[in-house]
Amino acid sequence: MLDRPVARLAALALVALVLFNFPTLAVVERIVAGDVPLLPFYLFGVWAVVIGAAAWLIERQGEE
Repeated sequence: MLDRPVARLAALALVALVLFNFPTLAVVERIVAGDVPLLPFYLFGVWAVVIGAAAWLIERQGEE
């Protein structure tokens, strides 16, 4: 059985996999605000959130 911090990082990896997978990106690619496609903003935003969440989980792991 995985310990709790490793399980949380594995869950984060699975969530990131879903968010960066083709079906999700195909849906986001169709969203347009005016003439600006939102896909680049989505990719950068999700990437930043995943990196931030991983850093937070790793830092939190040191406290336990």
